[in-house]
Order: sequence, then structure tokens, then C-alpha cells
Amino acid sequence: MKALGALLLLTTTALAGDPGSSPGQALPDPKLTPGLADPSLTIEVICAKGWSTKTVRDVSSQLKRQVYSRYGMGGPRQGYCAVPEGCEVDHLISLTIGGSNDIRNLWPQPYPGVWGAHAKDRLEVHLRKLVCSGSITLEHAQSEISHDWIAAHRRYLGQTAAMR
Repeated sequence: MKALGALLLLTTTALAGDPGSSPGQALPDPKLTPGLADPSLTIEVICAKGWSTKTVRDVSSQLKRQVYSRYGMGGPRQGYCAVPEGCEVDHLISLTIGGSNDIRNLWPQPYPGVWGAHAKDRLEVHLRKLVCSGSITLEHAQSEISHDWIAAHRRYLGQTAAMR
């Protein structure tokens, strides 16, 4: 039993050195960030030729400060974000698949690590392509990313895709 405890401590310590490598750091707190879709961002809107998230992105500096505060941080380089790359305030359900700018859809996501923001960005692009091609429904894509985006990444893009 002592050996198991030591192994768990070693594993936890190793993961703590690489923010974003641990799914626990790369996934938002579901009580604070359950994910929220914007009903006005329908498949017709997000798949329209020339549509861009720039037209709907509206996360003010004040809202970003509120997100960090809800997660017990004063900014993008505190708490689990205390690394040179820091964190971004990210949409759990991305705007590209109909996510909302509501605080319940936002969390501080680390940039570095296997499961950092860049890996999630690749999944968001892929899910939008699947939605717009009719391969999956918009609601399914939103559900996949909001329940466990890492599991969705593994399912759609594989483990190794996150390491690129």
C-alpha cells in the first residue's frame, strides 16, 4: 500500500510540473463552467460561407477578470497558470460550434502541455468541419466538447494529434 501511495505522489508531482498535461488541469470545473450554447448560432449561421467568430466574440477584459476570479486566480499567470505561457480565457463550447460568451462557458485554459489550448483548438476546427459536412449534429458536437473535450479529442483526432 505504501508503494501505491508513493507511486500516486510521484505521478501527481510529475504532472504538476507540466500544466495542461493532466486532464484535471486541462478540463474546466464543471460547476463553474458547464458549457453553454448560443441558440442564435445555428448550423446555418456557423457554416455560412465567410462566417467568422470575430463577428460574435465578445469577452471583455472585465469578464476575463471575473473568470480568473471564479477559479481563484488574479490573472492569466497565477494558480495552475503560473507558467511563462500562462492561460487564455477559453470557451468550453467554442464559438465555431455555437458556444456562448456567457461566463458559464468560459474558463482559464493553460497554453502549455499535451492537453493545452492548442490541442483543443485543433479539435474545435475538426468538429466544425464535421458539423458543416453533416457528419455529426451541432448538438452532438457541443455535447462532446462540453462533457470531456479530451475524450472527444482522443475519439476524433487520437492521442498523438495532441502532441503535435
